[in-house]
Amino acid sequence: MKRSYDTIAFIYDRLARLVFGSTLIRAQQYLLVNTISPGGSILIVGGGTGWILEEITFIQASGLNITYVDASAKMVALAKKRNTGANKVTFIALPIQQVVIDDVYDIVLTPFFFDNFTNEDAQEIFSSIDRSMNRGGVWLYCDFNKTTVFWQKTVLKIMYFFFRISCGIKTDKLPDMGSCFAKHGYQLKNQKTFLNGFINAAVYTR
Repeated sequence: MKRSYDTIAFIYDRLARLVFGSTLIRAQQYLLVNTISPGGSILIVGGGTGWILEEITFIQASGLNITYVDASAKMVALAKKRNTGANKVTFIALPIQQVVIDDVYDIVLTPFFFDNFTNEDAQEIFSSIDRSMNRGGVWLYCDFNKTTVFWQKTVLKIMYFFFRISCGIKTDKLPDMGSCFAKHGYQLKNQKTFLNGFINAAVYTR
């Protein structure tokens, strides 16, 4: 991406709430239920303004080792202001493709992240993140679903146009993430959809 979400970081949460209300938040909250354990390690990729850190802190206020990666320096700056309790959080303001991940994680969280990439790029990034997952790890995935519903297709088109202009994303369609999880041997443990199937929150294990 030539540009990043720096351009809209200051209004991103308000835009999301304007379009989707609390749905994006509720979808991600669903993923955290019964998945955060004391002493666990978590990799968050594309966490945006960091409100999810406060949700995690509400569940587990100490003992977690969290690596927080976002390509937008301004998003990361906002995330650093969040309440993280006594959890250890390492913030990295780089595209995940440029991050050398030496640790191995119990949980990976990718909230509305892969929709920024072409199918080819998404598969490559998925494989890179997968190598940092514990063998019995959990992948918390939340994103939009491909749809044939007219209003949903229209919203996706408008979103892609907006983010292509403002943030420089290259794609205009959702990647096939289901095939990525299947290819790497993940099993779907729990799943819930929102807005009549438009948004998918899924817990995968391997």
